[in-house]
Amino acid sequence: MTNKALLQVIQNAYTEGAATLDLSFKQIKTLPSEIGQLTHLTQLDLNNNQLTILPPEIGQLTHLTQLNLSSNQLTILPPEIVKLTHLAQFDLNDNQLTVLPPGIGQLTHLTHLDLSFNHLTALSSEIGQLIHLTHLDLSDNQLTILPPEIEQLTCLIQLDLRSNRLTVLPSEISQLTHLTQLDLSDNQLTMLLKEIKQLTHLALLDLSNNQLEALPPEIVQLRNLIYLYLNGNSLSWIPSEIQEGGDARRILNFYKQLLEQETDYLYEAKLLIVGESGAGKTTLAKKIKDLHYQLQKDEESTEGIDVTQWDFPLDNGRQFRVNIWDFGGQEIYHATHQFFLTKRSLYALVADTRKEDTDFYYWLNVVELLSDGSPLLIVKNEKQDRHREINERQLWGQFKNIKESLGTNLATNRGLDRILDRIQFYIRDLSHIGTRLPKTWVQIRQALEQDPRNHIPVEEYFNICQQNGFTEQEDKLQLSGYLHDLGVCLHFQNDPLLKKTVILKPKWGTYAVYKVLDNEQVIRNLGRFTWSDLADIWRDDEYANMQNELLRLMINFKLCYEILGNSGTTYIAPQLLTANQPQYDWDKANNLTLRYTYEFMPKGILTQFIVVMHQLIDQQQYVWRSGVILSKDQTKAEIIENYGKREIKIRVAGRDKKELMTIVTYEMDRIHNTYPRLKFNKLIPCNCFVCRNQQEPYFYRFESLKRRIADKQYQVECDVSYERVDVLSLIDDVIDRNRKHLFREEKGFSHHPSQRNLGTANISIYMAQTQAQNKNQTLHNAQFAGGLVDAETVTAHQIGGTITNYTPEQKQNLAEAAAEIQQLLQQLEQTYPTNTPLQKQVVVTEALRQIESNPTLKTRVIGALKAGGTEALKERLDHRLVNILLATLEGWQEVE
Repeated sequence: MTNKALLQVIQNAYTEGAATLDLSFKQIKTLPSEIGQLTHLTQLDLNNNQLTILPPEIGQLTHLTQLNLSSNQLTILPPEIVKLTHLAQFDLNDNQLTVLPPGIGQLTHLTHLDLSFNHLTALSSEIGQLIHLTHLDLSDNQLTILPPEIEQLTCLIQLDLRSNRLTVLPSEISQLTHLTQLDLSDNQLTMLLKEIKQLTHLALLDLSNNQLEALPPEIVQLRNLIYLYLNGNSLSWIPSEIQEGGDARRILNFYKQLLEQETDYLYEAKLLIVGESGAGKTTLAKKIKDLHYQLQKDEESTEGIDVTQWDFPLDNGRQFRVNIWDFGGQEIYHATHQFFLTKRSLYALVADTRKEDTDFYYWLNVVELLSDGSPLLIVKNEKQDRHREINERQLWGQFKNIKESLGTNLATNRGLDRILDRIQFYIRDLSHIGTRLPKTWVQIRQALEQDPRNHIPVEEYFNICQQNGFTEQEDKLQLSGYLHDLGVCLHFQNDPLLKKTVILKPKWGTYAVYKVLDNEQVIRNLGRFTWSDLADIWRDDEYANMQNELLRLMINFKLCYEILGNSGTTYIAPQLLTANQPQYDWDKANNLTLRYTYEFMPKGILTQFIVVMHQLIDQQQYVWRSGVILSKDQTKAEIIENYGKREIKIRVAGRDKKELMTIVTYEMDRIHNTYPRLKFNKLIPCNCFVCRNQQEPYFYRFESLKRRIADKQYQVECDVSYERVDVLSLIDDVIDRNRKHLFREEKGFSHHPSQRNLGTANISIYMAQTQAQNKNQTLHNAQFAGGLVDAETVTAHQIGGTITNYTPEQKQNLAEAAAEIQQLLQQLEQTYPTNTPLQKQVVVTEALRQIESNPTLKTRVIGALKAGGTEALKERLDHRLVNILLATLEGWQEVE
């Protein structure tokens, strides 16, 4: 904005006596002194400009209650700023301030003060005079100490101190007893004060990435804590499976049991053997257990996964338990690696030197991607003593987790002693070995492992826990979750059917799943099977009474999906679909395009996507092993995987292109998020005059565009046309994104899992429509335009809503569930603040916990969801948190 234009805007605001003025994103470098004329202003927004200094006349705006100066280049504030004594919200984030002006304590009406992303090294004692502050953000500065006067900020609800240089907290911080959120992540704290127990209203405490080696026992008294983040500290005595996800109740319950009970130590780990089919993995597994095992002439290849146990003695007289997981090498099994290749394990990659067919880069990349740096041994099975050289130096340079390369002849046992010695050495050295556990955990685990059955009802598991001293249901579920994470047993607590069973022998469940994928008839039918097929495949007594659960296991692993047809229900395993792409017409005009490229592409991304999106497959016909056509509202999306090029291409044509592209990318990104270390690029096409109508336009990396937005560089040059194009328009042309959300996410505001966006409005529409299509199959040609028709009869003019004919009992259940949820949200809102997205999520999380712990209410909610889905409940709820809550409740509709 030119200075002349800015003066005109100020003049117009003065003439009109304006109360608000938005000058954000105007590239303003200097604010004229005439700004002081606007004495009627109560809100002034100057964020995302290029201001380096403010005129002293800013102090004349004494009626201001909100002032936003974020994302400028301010190094100092004028002394006159302290005259703005009516300010309630003051936003100074993302500037270059090194000090606050003297007299800042005069702004006593402040409730929100954001000083994040500056260069502050200290806070003056005057900060204590801002006694009405409820929100204080000091993150991403250079603070080394906090003044004791901070204890005077007794109204604080949210205090953000992440990414500073704090080594210790003042004891006075314990006086902030109204805090619900305290973020201390990315500092240098070596200890936590026991006075932390006085912050009894805390719902979130983030201590991640500090130097803590211990926690004060008093922390278990924080009964209202929902989120507790501890990763990145030296707290190995809390198993990573317990820490993961930041579930405060899970962590504190574990710590409380450690404090109250006798403890035992964990001497157990996984050895996962991977490699090509026929490389000798099964032979190695058997030789580890028994050196005298004789090779069989026609050794059968492992089907799926085989799990055995091997014990060896330790110097302290204890036995070390090794769970050996022998993975089938056939490609059909590769898509499921993500469910079983785990961290805190030792890996052995077996290579047959005679065949020379081992794809070292594939296997090493898979292990690196899924195991979080677990150590790996290369075992060269030199059959007939045929030696093979591999470029070990190059492999070690790229894959830091490779420990050694060892040769052996498994037929003669040559080199086997050395392999066993190195396995014992590296597996004893895993970080979790020697972890203290409550003794009751060890006792219950032993009871489960000694049980000869493949599975038990969850009630029986609860009884075993009860017999060993566990009285709280929460503690019992925590233990089964921990054992599930370790792979000792399987208990899918979030699945309404599988949560009723604890699978004691994972091998039993996985073998049953692979029996379907290995079935000749299923393979001949290109992955299609029916209940009749399953009844035959699982006809053995050990499976016959668990067919429903085993099918759910396959669906949970995203190995199949169901479709309804005239002849009944059919299930499809997409990894067995035809490899041939079908013939179809495609309108190439005005397509939206997007690409994903990968440094390493794990197998199974597209088949998982097909399972998730199967309800939108065009005519349930246009789908093959490496591609799918989706259809929705006169719009089609083509998604094709080119595994050789490590690429997935997406193009969308039709009426509502952006909406469908948003849905596709949302689901694709959700799948990517299940691979925490996956390295990929999302590529956005150029929209310049040359690229606009090209089938192969120039592409920009999405992350680079986001970084440009964060750095206020709003244009980028096309490498084809050399035209300067608008960055925000590039993104908005393809997918629906909130610009402010993009900017804040790049700056680090999406810091906690609980803060992550739950999805755009379009995603919510898609969810609701998909549910409607599921519930009302006969209306598959109707236009679902929102709105709920709750009627005994429906006339033609009502088409366009989701048509549901509720019984009186269903109507009553919906009404009662909605009323109880409404009351619960209102009660929680009186206890917790709901001003920020994170605060709202905290309230929703607590609401869900209370619903879960109230069997009557939970049953009523489940009944309401079964009757009409989340949309039906939404129609009957009037609360601002309803969308967040219902988005979280989506999965409950699958209850049988």
